[in-house]
Amino acid sequence: MSVRADNKESPVLRSTVDKLLQASRESGGRLWRDIARRLTGPRRNYSAVNLAKLDRLTSEGDVAVVPGAVLGTGRLTKKITVAGFKASASARRKIEEAGGRYVSLEELASENPKGTGIKIIG
Repeated sequence: MSVRADNKESPVLRSTVDKLLQASRESGGRLWRDIARRLTGPRRNYSAVNLAKLDRLTSEGDVAVVPGAVLGTGRLTKKITVAGFKASASARRKIEEAGGRYVSLEELASENPKGTGIKIIG
């Protein structure tokens, strides 16, 4: 199955999908191709994950990818790295207050091209 973002209007989304597919081809890892495939689907199927869910499903030091939006409802008590297509301002603030960091999907793909040790939440 071919993954393409030609039908998407957002240039940011098209760029993100292209970079994720490039990272997947270069590293041979399937994680980034899976995330790109999820982002090329209908927007109503995107994941919207609250911090409370991230807190429940992760451990200290984990790296979590959300193929959609990270929302700021709830508390985050662990120091984790979170990557998503977009995040609310309150979610970013709470992640940093907990000692973690929020990065874009492209940044995480360049830091970890094989996608090892990453949890997909959503």
